[in-house]
Amino acid sequence: MKAKLEKLNEIGAEISDLSYAAAVLGWDQQVNMPPMGAEGRGNQLAALERLIHLKLTTPELGELLEDLIAETRDLDPDSDDVRMLKVSKRNYDQAVKVPPEFTAKVAKVTAMAFGAWHSARQENNFAKFQPYLQQIVELNQQFAGFFAPYDHVYDPLLDRFEPGMKTADVKAIFDALRPQQVELLQTIADAPQVDNSFLFLHYDEHKQWDFGVDVITHYGYDWMRGRQDKAPHPFTTNFGVNDVRITTRVDPDFLNPALFGTLHECGHALYELGVSPAYDRNALAGGASLAIHESQSRMYENLVGRSLPFWEFFYPRLQATFPQQLGNVDLHTFYKGINQVKPSLIRVEADEATYNLHIMLRMEVEIALMEGKLAVKDLPEVWNQKMQEYLGVTPHSDADGVLQDVHWAGGMIGYFSTYALGNLISVQLWQKILTEIPDLYDHIRAGKFESLLDWLGSNIHIHGKKFEPQELVQRVTGSKIDSAPYMQYLKDKFGQIYGI
Repeated sequence: MKAKLEKLNEIGAEISDLSYAAAVLGWDQQVNMPPMGAEGRGNQLAALERLIHLKLTTPELGELLEDLIAETRDLDPDSDDVRMLKVSKRNYDQAVKVPPEFTAKVAKVTAMAFGAWHSARQENNFAKFQPYLQQIVELNQQFAGFFAPYDHVYDPLLDRFEPGMKTADVKAIFDALRPQQVELLQTIADAPQVDNSFLFLHYDEHKQWDFGVDVITHYGYDWMRGRQDKAPHPFTTNFGVNDVRITTRVDPDFLNPALFGTLHECGHALYELGVSPAYDRNALAGGASLAIHESQSRMYENLVGRSLPFWEFFYPRLQATFPQQLGNVDLHTFYKGINQVKPSLIRVEADEATYNLHIMLRMEVEIALMEGKLAVKDLPEVWNQKMQEYLGVTPHSDADGVLQDVHWAGGMIGYFSTYALGNLISVQLWQKILTEIPDLYDHIRAGKFESLLDWLGSNIHIHGKKFEPQELVQRVTGSKIDSAPYMQYLKDKFGQIYGI
């Protein structure tokens, strides 16, 4: 058995190395590549993805997995080897259903689509992106077909990002959450609004950048194992346990995007940096799911970064950095301003009370696209209608509407629900953390985040993909994903801010 495990690890390491190489090309595409490089990059990524897929689907690997699973039946089911085999077998079973030529085509189409999306957004021209999105929708429909029969055409797409979750599961969670969030929003709307005009002044880009770097250095981001660059839509990527990179974008006339975007991406990076080194270059490397990943990013962005104790430490530093803009704005006015609840057009800038509605809208649109009930050409009109229905606002341009997110250009249909699920998980984890570190807010007031990172590292990060998301949440909190703690958190926080 030992020799077979060594062989499996050897194959897994090679697949991981090729995947990391593809990730480097993807990072460079969004950070450095000139616009005319899209076609060449598409060919390069297609070649790599095809090679990865071929290595992941060899009969030799399938036989090796079957042998090892049979030989490890008497081992501890939670041992690293058994769990690694389980994840590897799942990856293999999924991959063998998909032709390598299809994987290569997706890589090429999405590489071209990114450039088209970027310029379409800059030019506010959906028609420029439409043919690429049409291909991506059709490719996702084709991908789902490889996994038929299924309960719903959206299930195979969701499962790529959230293993074990079904469309019906997410719908049930959202159906319970939506009316409560709408009711809270109405209550807030009837209260006097808080002021946040001071956020929309001119803020020097370099100073914004440096302030964000200071915060995430306090968070524990390891600059010997990571770096930050600019990208049109912030993201985090990694090329191994010792190379985890983040990106941000800076708006010189709005403080929030760079600041909270940097905190968000740092949360993702801390997760990847905390995965057990023993899992590097094997199937257990990386986060358990996108929802667990988003629980970390949303925690560091919101539960920490938009909390009053956080700003009790950092606000004097921010005032000193921007004395002209913030010198006459007191701490509590600033705190309320960054937590203003107001329906808005842009998801990544949405407040905590409206954010999930953006996600529900996107999931509804994606399902309609996959079911064939919504044509890509009609997407801008339907998007605008649903923005009015969900949030009471209508985009004045497609750049602030249907073109605002990069995910569809990357072929990532089925991804968006993980943001809202991550919000729910973040609060469940936070409640557990506060029972075990009751003085955590005192640590945060002092600019100390080691105890938080240590807890997350020991309970979440170190496990990588060892446990499925619902299983991990249950093991840590005693409950599967539950919307009740999140709603209570929103009511408590905004009840205090708005006096309701």
